[in-house]
Amino acid sequence: MNRASLARLSALLIVCLALGAAADLFTQPALAQTSAGPVARGALAAPAAANVAAPVPQIAVDTPPAATPTELIPGEVDTQDALPQPSSAAQDLYESARGDLLQIRMLLKNGRTQSTVGSGFLVGTSNLALTNYHVVSQMALDPAIYTAEYIDTDGNTGPVELLAVDVLHDLAVVRINRNGSGFFKVPEQKVKLRQGQPLYSLGNPLDLGFAISEGAYNGVLKRSFYDRLIFSGPINSGMSGGPSVTASGTVAGINVSRRRDGESVSFLVPVLYAQELLRKVAQQAAPPPDFNPLIGKQLLAHQAGMVDRLLEEPLTLKGMGPYLVPVRESGQVRCWGRSNSRGAAYAVDAMSCVMQSAVFVSDVQQTGNVSMTHRYIRSGTMDPMRFAALASDIFQVDNLGSTGDPRLTKPFCTERFVHTRTLPLRAVTCVRAYRKFEGLYNFTLLTASTDASQASLQSRLDVSGVSYENGMRVTRAYLGAFGRPVRK
Repeated sequence: MNRASLARLSALLIVCLALGAAADLFTQPALAQTSAGPVARGALAAPAAANVAAPVPQIAVDTPPAATPTELIPGEVDTQDALPQPSSAAQDLYESARGDLLQIRMLLKNGRTQSTVGSGFLVGTSNLALTNYHVVSQMALDPAIYTAEYIDTDGNTGPVELLAVDVLHDLAVVRINRNGSGFFKVPEQKVKLRQGQPLYSLGNPLDLGFAISEGAYNGVLKRSFYDRLIFSGPINSGMSGGPSVTASGTVAGINVSRRRDGESVSFLVPVLYAQELLRKVAQQAAPPPDFNPLIGKQLLAHQAGMVDRLLEEPLTLKGMGPYLVPVRESGQVRCWGRSNSRGAAYAVDAMSCVMQSAVFVSDVQQTGNVSMTHRYIRSGTMDPMRFAALASDIFQVDNLGSTGDPRLTKPFCTERFVHTRTLPLRAVTCVRAYRKFEGLYNFTLLTASTDASQASLQSRLDVSGVSYENGMRVTRAYLGAFGRPVRK
């Protein structure tokens, strides 16, 4: 982003926030990922204090699609159990399918050093192969730095050409220099599956060699923004992008992730999305010369639907002490609460609402996600000055995020003291622009109540990968919902 664009962003942010304050609406804390930037202060900050960490509930969520299975980094150990000994049916299926299985490796062009590994498979008798977007994301985002090669079960290798990506469903189509035998059938119509139907997942787990895993179909994941099939069977790191098939070799889904906190709870991308991507490849004259604009376009489409769904109904209000705080509980967002007493000095009640999925862009950037956190801090034996210092330290406005992600601009932050209809608040808003994807931003909004000397309501809203207009929509709706119960 050039200096003129950044100046326009800064001016627009200040104007919008001022308008929001005049309308008794305001923006709130954006992303936990944002790093601290210059804060334009509208009034004196609360006094500083010694470092005191406020307890925040740790929430187990489905690891975002391209992050699991994550390829192991040097020195990391995958604790999931080894794949069980396959049955005779699985052995027969593997022997029929093995010729069309691939391992796909990302390589640094400089030195041809391996960066990540995943799996893929040839479609029918063509020279097209399906895999996950996250397997080939480095080549899609930085083709000048990364290239790719395949290795088949006989040890043959060759180059990989990227033809198409579907970032939202974590899919990619590549072309190689050999054809398939026709074993893996990607049907034109939707595949109908029954609860408990046997499925077989294939790939190259942990870069140890090709393998087959037996499991069963157990429905559709309800807490994902896009459909995911639940596969009750092990999918280890390195199997990303491999096929999950019926006994006849019909592809039901593509391996994509697993729950690290569960036993054999894994997920597949439905083959329906692969069918759609293959049709697009058949219609395109040539692959895009640069995939970054295409990825940006897909992310913009996602954020529009995500924000519309988030705000299609008013935010739910929940009580925390004397305050009302906004949350969103839905199929995509889950909320958790926790209380933690620090002896007689002070106590903290915390509530976090987190969207259960995100869109993987790269190993350092995930987007299309919303989270809300509220903490009600109340004094016990502390005097007002000590409690003010504690509350200021917990607020941590001068340490807003720590990521040095080069794909985002430095944050531009503003601070104001504003009133909603029933509650005075200190509010700090930070915005970061995506360098490669024009029109996308991360918003972070922090708020703290200023109406009591022995209690503090502190909240944070993080919205990633949204347009500027939609970032303002979410933050205004969120901030405008704060308050105290109105006495009748």
